[in-house]
Amino acid sequence: MAEKRDYYEVLGLKKGATEDEIKSAFRKMALKYHPDRNPGDKDAEEKFKEVNEAYSILSDADKRSKYDRFGHAGVDPNAGFGGGGFGGFGGFDFGGGTGGTWNGSFEDIFDMFGGMFSGGGFGSRGSARRTGPQRGRDLQRNVTIEFEEAAFGAKKEISVTKLVKCKTCSGEGTAQGTTKRTCPKCNGTGTVTTVQSTAFGQFQNTRGCPDCKGQGFIIDTPCPDCNGQGSVKKTIKINVDIPAGVDTGSVIPIKGQGEPGANNGPAGDLYIVIEVKPHKMFKRNGSDLYLNVPISFDQAALGAEIVVPTLENKVMYKVPAGTQPNTVFRLKNKGIKNVRTGKPGDLYVEVTLEVPTKLNSKQKKSIEDMAKIVDKDCYQEKSGFAKKLKEVFGIKDKEK
Repeated sequence: MAEKRDYYEVLGLKKGATEDEIKSAFRKMALKYHPDRNPGDKDAEEKFKEVNEAYSILSDADKRSKYDRFGHAGVDPNAGFGGGGFGGFGGFDFGGGTGGTWNGSFEDIFDMFGGMFSGGGFGSRGSARRTGPQRGRDLQRNVTIEFEEAAFGAKKEISVTKLVKCKTCSGEGTAQGTTKRTCPKCNGTGTVTTVQSTAFGQFQNTRGCPDCKGQGFIIDTPCPDCNGQGSVKKTIKINVDIPAGVDTGSVIPIKGQGEPGANNGPAGDLYIVIEVKPHKMFKRNGSDLYLNVPISFDQAALGAEIVVPTLENKVMYKVPAGTQPNTVFRLKNKGIKNVRTGKPGDLYVEVTLEVPTKLNSKQKKSIEDMAKIVDKDCYQEKSGFAKKLKEVFGIKDKEK
């Protein structure tokens, strides 16, 4: 099976195109490959399907956002991201005997063309509605978690207010003991067709049936609980398993927890968007952690064993003698697990030198005595800087 082309490439656009640019490109491409203009041309028919698939994603702000972030997987219901509902376009009705109905994200692509196809031989399909099962709406819920919950994973119970299938009528919309009846005006098709003769030929217009509102059936006695809608709004509790390693912006799809589909269609999906609270000590970059640890002059000069906190516990680390300020040490596998591979990152510890303040006279005297004893050769960087001064400016270094 051929790999799908990028939707922007299909419409001849660049990522970031405006809504007007997307609509204009779609009209141009749809006119070019429309089956009525390319009778019997299978290649044009496939390209027409491809153009409509691309437009149905890029014209929908929510689906476009998912596509921009995750690619084709973001809008493929079989990939766990939901939101697609194309099914390969196998049931698209081109008016040429292929059968089925359009299953994209809008009711009828021809509705946007208005009279573009109203010339001889072209049929405007108006605003025909789908009467078969339709996939329910996807939902998004933002969840804020603690830094440690992101690192180690957690189980959260969240509340979601959404439409759910009415239990009284099992989603049928009819009162107990009654059934739907086929709409006599459209004979259950959900559409009515009119034909007008003009100087340019016959103009065929197919639109949603006004009697049944495009559903193909009429409910004479609606369910009293849902008023014939088949669904009611309710707040429900959902348990969510948050895997270790998630970060702000991570998306956890939960299949089937969106809103119910019309006409017994499948439910949409629920997308949990994670936001992680910042930590008081650690900074994060991917799976790695970063930590600043202040040390004193004597610890840096003589070396010392210091306490280094990690997310799980405290470890002792030997700072070697002569450690310079802002030296970074690496503690392997003390970071956060990668959410995909499970491999832990590292912890990078930067030691910062703290200079003592508010010294009393005795403390000052001790430092002055040390300064007299410590030879200037002990300060390699300072000596090197003095040498450069002498070379550049001819200044003699009189400092110790």
